[in-house]
Amino acid sequence: MRAMTLRRLMGTALCAATLAACTPVGPDFVRPNSPVVKQWIEVNTPSAGQGGLTTRSAPVVKWWETFNDPTLNRLIAEAYAQNLTLQVAGARVLQARAQLGIAFGELYPQSQAIGGSLQRRQISDNLGPVADINRIIPLDTEFSTSQVGFDAQWELDVWGAQRRGVQAARSNLALQVANYDDALVTLTGDVAALYVNIRALQESLAVARENIKLQQESADLTQLRFNNGVTTELDVQESTALLNNTKALVPELESDLQQTKNALAVLLGTTPSRMTSLLGNSGRIPSARTNVAVGVPAELLRRRPDVRAAELAAATQSAQVGIAMADLYPQFVLSGAIGLQASGGRDLFSGNSTTGLASAGVVWNVLNYGRIKNNVRAQDAAYQALIANYQNTVLTAYSEVESAMVAYTQARKQVGFYQKSVDASRKAADIAISQYTDGIASYSRILNTQTALLRSQANLIEARQQVSSNLVAVYKGLGGGWQIRQNQEFLPETVLAEMAYRTDWGDLLEKTPTRASLN
Repeated sequence: MRAMTLRRLMGTALCAATLAACTPVGPDFVRPNSPVVKQWIEVNTPSAGQGGLTTRSAPVVKWWETFNDPTLNRLIAEAYAQNLTLQVAGARVLQARAQLGIAFGELYPQSQAIGGSLQRRQISDNLGPVADINRIIPLDTEFSTSQVGFDAQWELDVWGAQRRGVQAARSNLALQVANYDDALVTLTGDVAALYVNIRALQESLAVARENIKLQQESADLTQLRFNNGVTTELDVQESTALLNNTKALVPELESDLQQTKNALAVLLGTTPSRMTSLLGNSGRIPSARTNVAVGVPAELLRRRPDVRAAELAAATQSAQVGIAMADLYPQFVLSGAIGLQASGGRDLFSGNSTTGLASAGVVWNVLNYGRIKNNVRAQDAAYQALIANYQNTVLTAYSEVESAMVAYTQARKQVGFYQKSVDASRKAADIAISQYTDGIASYSRILNTQTALLRSQANLIEARQQVSSNLVAVYKGLGGGWQIRQNQEFLPETVLAEMAYRTDWGDLLEKTPTRASLN
């Protein structure tokens, strides 16, 4: 009898294993087709060599170090350690790890319970039938029942819904890591861009004050000549107007400078009061002294985390289509229970107290009024939208890099022209003052040359800022910077310690959690 029961159990287990091994329904994800770019337009122009771009492949891990600016390096390191938006992305990675563990758990019996009970019941002696029986024979009116056992229920993964769930959770984990990397690329690029802007504003302030000093000397000269009757009041008023127009630039520049510092403080996860100690009161716009190795377009798809994130989002949704399709088919459920049961004071833990139950069932949601099919269609439409989003992300990536490269190369050309303009304007201003002092030129010549000098210097600063800002955009477009998080935790040690104190995370907070922690 026991041998027959064993064979039946083995046969049931074999059938269950065979059913569970069926190929999951739904589409298997394949990377969507996307436009292919063989070479960069700007790198292959005849003047590419003068533009500072090369097709040489080189790591762009710590691209900010090409600027040779220790302050920028410190700012990037502090932002990586303290930025709160990055910590939000890191927490989502840990959340996705836990969700993957939930998905793994669905592969095993979904419901298990260990329980026990003890019941005692006393029947009233004043009940009619009980009293009548008691007159004839003694009747024990107290009953007790005790039991302990284990029961489980397992929905077999015949159609692959649970396996698709694991696929979706695994893709979602990789997606959250890609989103973290993308946030890191954005962070390093934004910190560098704000730093360049701060240095440009500081240079603009220095130029404005330099021109105020120069124009003040010219205004004093016109006042002296007017007092001596050499010139008219017109020269005095024109010099005063020019001087005050230039002075009016200072408050605006100081306001822009402080606002930019405030924005940088947010990225660093600190207060604006620390910015002056971190940045100082003056500095020059950082510039890279080497050519930019942009590689080939094919490397972009492997390197940019936003492209990877778009692909993984589509992969996650592909698995959701399979999960929805599994609801179209019958669900096979195995249930079982085993335990000990006794009553009337008998020994609960004897061999004769054993009790058990085994059952198999089928559940098929047939009358669903099209809800299941329409859910499949809705999931498939969402999948198609993410395919289009991936293709659009690829195109956007190509466009961003090309736009940044052309802006970078053209800004470099502008710097050369504006530098010549500044040199000429400064010389012309000196000549105009000399001629005005000698009385062979009118004040309008000083007015024009000093106005042109200020404008040329402002244009040069803006062009130099554009060179550095567009170089940052090139590196950001190439997807550089996220690699610094490799072999690092996704959250600061202090935050991880707080989470571990608050909740039992097992080893999910470590860089490489074990498979056991996911179960």
